[in-house]
Amino acid sequence: MPADRLLQPNPRRDFLRAGSAAVAAMLAGTSARAQPAVETLHILSGAAPGSTPDIVARRFAEQLSGRHAQRAVVDNRPGAAGRIAVNALKLAPADGSTVWLASGSIATVNPYVHARLGYDPAVDLQPVSLAAEMPLALAVGPAVPQSVGNVRELVDWMRRNPALANVGSPGVGSVPHLLEALLLREADVAWQHVSYPGGAPAVMALLGGQIAVVALPEAVLSQHRKAGKLRVLATSGPRRSGYMPDVPSFVEQGRPDLVVQEWLAFFMHSRVPAPMVEATAQAVRVAVARPELAAAFADLGMVAAASTPAALSARIAAEQRVWEPLIRVAGIRAD
Repeated sequence: MPADRLLQPNPRRDFLRAGSAAVAAMLAGTSARAQPAVETLHILSGAAPGSTPDIVARRFAEQLSGRHAQRAVVDNRPGAAGRIAVNALKLAPADGSTVWLASGSIATVNPYVHARLGYDPAVDLQPVSLAAEMPLALAVGPAVPQSVGNVRELVDWMRRNPALANVGSPGVGSVPHLLEALLLREADVAWQHVSYPGGAPAVMALLGGQIAVVALPEAVLSQHRKAGKLRVLATSGPRRSGYMPDVPSFVEQGRPDLVVQEWLAFFMHSRVPAPMVEATAQAVRVAVARPELAAAFADLGMVAAASTPAALSARIAAEQRVWEPLIRVAGIRAD
């Protein structure tokens, strides 16, 4: 699938766009702007209740209720690599009343690691806006000597101890797994990937010495780091993390190619008229600017974020250009 298909015109969308004068008028008029764009906004989440993506969805629902929509509700449809949620999105009315809050990997990674994905992000979805970003952290446990204090020293230790170079992740083809593969692909390290069903089991394996290294969101590691049970050697944002300001980034350690973040974004079905997509993106931008949302996300180790639909499309295409060849060459498959 070419990376730039997300940026190409969609005939069905263009047809609907041409007939969306009522929505455009709603956006243009001052009195219309004061009214909610939809009566009920359904926010689909492919994650289970209580999970971080679910919490993010509910925080946005609070901010969008009474503003962009008369009310906003979260509809959890977990499982099957997003297939259940995207099928619900496909069946929803194309009137802008349903959005999918999903991990960016549904468009940047899943098409390459799942042989039977069941949907085509370039055909079935249109990007709306970023919602949140979450830097990752690279941590080592008791299997790694205390003398290892940075990424270069870790790679050297793994090279000298191939039998101990076990690297865990919260799943095959997850963004942490891809970060690890990107880190080690040119390091001449004979490492072994160990997949776990989520971040918590991977952390337990790290603390127990079953694996030496793991990459996970910072918030998942923070409590154990404070207790001195693990050490974080690097974070993956473009600069030092506000969550772990004393930990140097990969960039600071000479690896500018390792700016890798997990992120959540809003998507709509490709049938939804462009003016409604833009109205929703604008509502997200307004919500992100509110300090209460930023504070709630900081507690999760996340940064509230927003974008235009075009900027989100460009980000997806750029990440596809990184992940597709890495996944292909490494032979990473989740099915």
